[in-house]
Amino acid sequence: MIDPARRGCADMEASRIEIFRRLLEQDPENPMVLYSLGSELFRRGEFGEAADLLRRAIGSKPDYSVAYRTLGRALYELGEDEEARRVFERGREVARKNGDLQTVKEIDVFVRRLEKRAAGGR
Repeated sequence: MIDPARRGCADMEASRIEIFRRLLEQDPENPMVLYSLGSELFRRGEFGEAADLLRRAIGSKPDYSVAYRTLGRALYELGEDEEARRVFERGREVARKNGDLQTVKEIDVFVRRLEKRAAGGR
């Protein structure tokens, strides 16, 4: 039996995704909508589609530091470590320029995870 609370969360998650998809149909290059939909899909583990949307968000708004962070994380989950590293490096630059120190710290955490994975740890 499915826990009703869990089903409610899944339903709400699905409805947010559908809302963002409809908004994207109306404004296909809106970086906020691209980021929001990408983030929702990332949370669901749909890393490939999330990465595509997050790339588009950055293409529409190259100074969107949190989009770099989430894109890097999606690439990390996909095992695309070299691209993730490049995205994190660019995202760190953008975040510093924006004064977004929290995003810099979060990116640094994931860069360390990449380094650990490259050294044979997980």
